[in-house]
Amino acid sequence: MTTVAMVAQPTPPPGPDDPGGRGEDFGKSSPVGLLVLLVFLVAVVFLARSMTKHLKRVPASFDPPEEETETPAEERPADPKPEARNGAE
Repeated sequence: MTTVAMVAQPTPPPGPDDPGGRGEDFGKSSPVGLLVLLVFLVAVVFLARSMTKHLKRVPASFDPPEEETETPAEERPADPKPEARNGAE
């Protein structure tokens, strides 16, 4: 039988002695399950707090501010004394 043929076959109906996967332990949980659930809950709380702190640091816009944008070279005024910038006159 090929894999497709095995997958395509219907499952046999449960017999009178088979409760359909509902054995003696069906629906019961253990204290270990509760502990794992609480650990996950604590981890989610700490991750949410960390995400909130990081999101507060993100700027509202990543566009450069208007006053800091450089103007093209044709529009900038030329420096009359370039040596004055270095402190030497």
